[in-house]
Amino acid sequence: MSAEPALELPNVPSLPVTFRPTRTRAVLCTVGIAQLAALTAIAMLLPKLTGGERMSFVGTGLLILAVLLLLARPKVVARQEGITVVNLTTKRELAWAQVLRVNLRQGDPWVHLDLADGTSLPAMGIQPGIAREAAIRDARALRELTENHGTGNHTAG
Repeated sequence: MSAEPALELPNVPSLPVTFRPTRTRAVLCTVGIAQLAALTAIAMLLPKLTGGERMSFVGTGLLILAVLLLLARPKVVARQEGITVVNLTTKRELAWAQVLRVNLRQGDPWVHLDLADGTSLPAMGIQPGIAREAAIRDARALRELTENHGTGNHTAG
């Protein structure tokens, strides 16, 4: 029954929902593919390069693409069971009750989740960099979901 009021609120998305910085992700992926294509073209067009030098151009392009794809990885997935936070190299599963508060303060590079164990977890999947309004909207939606499904209402704020 507690899930029904959440569906009636206009700002609360239905579960499951994934939050990710889509514009940032699009830019990173586009730049990564473009630079790989450029380095590969340069490697093939320069006549005096040896095979190893050509391979190093392409290898460098692949390495840069891999780093940019890693930077595009962050997301926050809210499901009925809880929240999954995927950052650059880590993935953490949280029950709703573990998340006390969702914070996105002025100047923060991404959302921070205040957890029941007294720690704070960065959630890089919601970041105001290129799309500030979308990040604010996503942070509010995640806050509403947390308050409806978890124990966020027990926190003074």
